[in-house]
Amino acid sequence: MKFEKTKEVLNQLVADLSQFSVVIHQTHWYMRGPEFLTLHPLMDDYMDEINDQLDVISERLITLDGSPYSTLSEWAEHTGIEDEKGRWDRTIPERMEILVKGYRYLADLYQKGIEVAGEEGDDSTQDIFTGFKTDLEKKIWMLQAKLGKAPEIDA
Repeated sequence: MKFEKTKEVLNQLVADLSQFSVVIHQTHWYMRGPEFLTLHPLMDDYMDEINDQLDVISERLITLDGSPYSTLSEWAEHTGIEDEKGRWDRTIPERMEILVKGYRYLADLYQKGIEVAGEEGDDSTQDIFTGFKTDLEKKIWMLQAKLGKAPEIDA
């Protein structure tokens, strides 16, 4: 079958994007501090972006005759993003660091997808991966700037 490795990366992304949406949602719910009124609604935008990516990735997988993970147990079994119970004692900067870590993980996975799709000659999926990686790198830059740090995209 064509694009088997690409489909594996797509399905990994299904699990990881699903999990990361939950991580962002947890940040949205458990955030406290002076920046709450600004950051709380911003987390809605972040979740929307990740969920939009999830939809595109899942639909591309289906287009390639794949079957996206679609249950909580499948996502939990296959995600590479850590799960943590909600807690009130994290500062806003700590929460932003967790988001940066998740965005970096996803950007790296998109890079792997770019390489795999290129090797398998799937230009369309490679294009999707490239665009989403670019979007995440911008998010990393913005979160790092909020934390007073350089983006460190090429570190």
